[in-house]
Amino acid sequence: MRYAHITGWGKYVPQRVLTNDELAQMVETSDGWIRDRTGIAERRIAGPNETTASMGIAAAIEALDVAGVSGSQLDLIIVATTTPEHLFPATACLVQDALGATRAGAFDLSAACSGFVYGLSMGADAIRAGSANTVLVVGSETLSRIVNWKDRNTCVLFGDGAGAVVLQASDQPGGVLSTLLRADGSGGELLIVPAGGSKHPLTAEALACNLHTIQMNGREVFRFATRVMERATREVIYKAGWTTDQVDIFVPHQANLRIIELAAKSLGVPLDKFYCNIARYGNTSAASIPIALAEAAGSGVLRPKDRVVIVGFGAGLTWAAAAMEWSEPRPARRSQKTLHRIGYGVASVRSRALRLFRRVEDRIFGTLDPTLHPPSRELPDKNGSAPNKVADGRESTPTPRPEAVTTHSSARAEASTVNINNSNSG
Repeated sequence: MRYAHITGWGKYVPQRVLTNDELAQMVETSDGWIRDRTGIAERRIAGPNETTASMGIAAAIEALDVAGVSGSQLDLIIVATTTPEHLFPATACLVQDALGATRAGAFDLSAACSGFVYGLSMGADAIRAGSANTVLVVGSETLSRIVNWKDRNTCVLFGDGAGAVVLQASDQPGGVLSTLLRADGSGGELLIVPAGGSKHPLTAEALACNLHTIQMNGREVFRFATRVMERATREVIYKAGWTTDQVDIFVPHQANLRIIELAAKSLGVPLDKFYCNIARYGNTSAASIPIALAEAAGSGVLRPKDRVVIVGFGAGLTWAAAAMEWSEPRPARRSQKTLHRIGYGVASVRSRALRLFRRVEDRIFGTLDPTLHPPSRELPDKNGSAPNKVADGRESTPTPRPEAVTTHSSARAEASTVNINNSNSG
């Protein structure tokens, strides 16, 4: 029988710290108000050159180092995110390119704050089914770019960061033992970014109404989270064949300390068995659980053979949980890490070479092959004046002015970064 073990873990958080006191200078709030309601003291904010992909790559490299695995050994890369680098291509493909994972498939997964657990479940299933031996699961978010920094009910909650784990096949019992994935789309409007998709494309009007930012019914989301967190935890423990008392450590999604406290009380579990780092990072959505796992493992709080339960909940509505036995890290040799760094450098050179080759190829074959660029001929417009160039005799159509797109993009960027990157670091 094949088992899926977590053999590597890593995290990345931006250097920029945004404290509650700094937020109090931007919106009507206070450090005490935020701490009392959420348990958050500060959060990390991505800099201008930090993105969902770049943070995910950094976390992935750390996880690969712990596992003693190179990018070329990966069979599958799953990136859980609600803030992808682009609508397409998938952020996972950018991670694949940077790691030189030439044998790997790669795709993004959108399940909001439950996304990492969804990805972990799918990666473990791929290993158990025999379709993959080594899987990288990443949770990465730049939520600061979709937050309305004038809305005190949401801007105080979210932060940026990334976490990653490496899953590997083994014949030794353990690893990911049980998972649970659930959804309830009837509550989709409770936590949503309304604009930017096919239903409400991003327009100047949508930007003016802040429809490109997070909208949340906090009271209803709180009720939902406290209800499903206990239920999912109990069910996944039962599926693993454990009792609640046999769990060594719980690593929940870091959304709100009050939710975690209520879940611990409902489960009859001491709060000190729950790993919490929300005070330092806030809610990093799909990144929160892998960041917490990497931090707990790195500090010795999470030890080999520990029985671990992770549970997440978020927009969708979605919720998910997993029960697993933690693995012992493989000793990594310095020479091995050096070779991996060389491999990432080679991957970067390879990527640039392939891009250059495609441009040269397009220049050569685009010129030689008339089917790729059919000859244009000039036709008068409807007024019989200035000619319009069309191909194959087809009538030309007006193209949208790029200035409009540029204006909307600039406005979105300005709206999403107000007062953040200009503030003093904490």
